[in-house]
Amino acid sequence: MNAFPLEAAARVRVLVVGDLMLDRYWFGEVDRISPEAPVPVVRVARREDRLGGAANVARNIVSLGAKATLMGIVGDDEAGRRIRDLAYDEGIQPCLVTDPVLHTTLKMRVMGRQQQLLRVDFEENPNGNSLESLHADFVSQLAGHDMVVLSDYAKGALSRVEDLIKAARAQGLPVLVDPKGHAYRRYRGATIITPNRAEMADAVGRWQTESDLEERAQKLREELALEALLVTRSEQGMTLFTTAGRHHVDAQAHEVFDVSGAGDTVLAALAVTRAAGLAWYEAVEWANRAGGVVVGKLGTSVVTAGELT
Repeated sequence: MNAFPLEAAARVRVLVVGDLMLDRYWFGEVDRISPEAPVPVVRVARREDRLGGAANVARNIVSLGAKATLMGIVGDDEAGRRIRDLAYDEGIQPCLVTDPVLHTTLKMRVMGRQQQLLRVDFEENPNGNSLESLHADFVSQLAGHDMVVLSDYAKGALSRVEDLIKAARAQGLPVLVDPKGHAYRRYRGATIITPNRAEMADAVGRWQTESDLEERAQKLREELALEALLVTRSEQGMTLFTTAGRHHVDAQAHEVFDVSGAGDTVLAALAVTRAAGLAWYEAVEWANRAGGVVVGKLGTSVVTAGELT
């Protein structure tokens, strides 16, 4: 594998659009069971907020040396303001739509002894006016970027993803999509989609052999007019499908500690290296390495170019 393209990455400008969320962690000690119910009592000692969802993709892009603009919808609330502040702190340029009636997606995790004891999710779908504003802002931002990344967590920000793809491709920009669900026709015209193993099975059915997977993947790629399709397969690595055929890389992780946000890191590394001029198979090699590093960290985390090299 060639050296990570640091100099080229520094010139890359990626527009990240998708579902934004705040990942909130409460870390504490557990040394007794509650007398009120058979649950552990956590004495919280530390609190930490991290960017999640599409915001974590942007965070990883910046950590790899590129520039990122973040677009999405937040509520007029503490969590929404926290996302904006964290984006600035991480060196991300936020271009966020504020929905006055929306509660920002928040995932609160209670951790004890480095283990997740409880997760509480707060989420709502944005309204039509917010989606219209997001689309208008998106079109105005396209000219200043080299690559578009759409991060779909099925929270509603990309409910009109077809329009975003058309607008980006009309400007000649490649579009990378991390999909959700099984209705993949909505991603038609993107440059590449990156479903994980379970998402791919939902979209094309369960395969029996590698040749069966290749046939189904290539058929889906052609139906959606994609340049490439990447299936991320956890401990089985990643498999890329293009007109040139199939390219597989084995998993790089030595120890899996937490898979939270691993797909975000993979998507970010793929976007940065591809925009920096690498061929698809080379970009996938770096994305695979980045995914292997991040699953060894606790919670939604980032990988730096230094860690990859």
